[in-house]
Amino acid sequence: MSDSDPQMQILGEFAELARTLGNAHRLILLEHIAQGERPVERLAELANLSIANASQHLQQLRRSGFVQTRREGKHVLYRLGNGPIQPLLAALRAYAEYNRAEIRALIADSFERRDKLQAISREELATCLREGVVVLLDVRPEDEYALGHLPGAINIPAEQLEQRLGELPADQEIVAYCRGPYCVLSFDATAMLRAHGMRVRRLDGGYPAWSAVGLETKAATTAA
Repeated sequence: MSDSDPQMQILGEFAELARTLGNAHRLILLEHIAQGERPVERLAELANLSIANASQHLQQLRRSGFVQTRREGKHVLYRLGNGPIQPLLAALRAYAEYNRAEIRALIADSFERRDKLQAISREELATCLREGVVVLLDVRPEDEYALGHLPGAINIPAEQLEQRLGELPADQEIVAYCRGPYCVLSFDATAMLRAHGMRVRRLDGGYPAWSAVGLETKAATTAA
């Protein structure tokens, strides 16, 4: 089979896309971009990278169509590209968790031990919201909340939660969410709230998984 064979050309494109995703820093950047549109300076800070290094990774992602850009004043803002990018990342996570014993062990040690109760699913939460029986708590930083959040969610960043407990109802179930499946903010928030006698569960998958399937979110705003 020659390199000019159409099948080889198509598979070569697949391989090139896979190579682009084969870098932990790029996957971290995509996880943060999934929260909403961001400038490179903020993405570099969140991913613990230099601006130059973050820019190089973002350009690789842009060339492969995983991110798109627009300019706003002096800032270049990055957002997810078109197409099923979030389902692709979710499928990659699911396969890695299925196939790699080390990943399963790390998840069990780092996440499952933090919360023995089953997380609430998107479907169940949608029903609860229609019935008005839960309070949503977004424990992400304020700038991420401003970019987009679940309708009606209260934003109390995780590091402020203990000082602001009085803003949460004591007689209603709380559903906390954060950045995604490997974000510990909602795990720690639920543990702390339960220690104060509150009824609380985590949202499975967090904000990106909710928005990726087209469920309602509050209109995002631009955050620098």
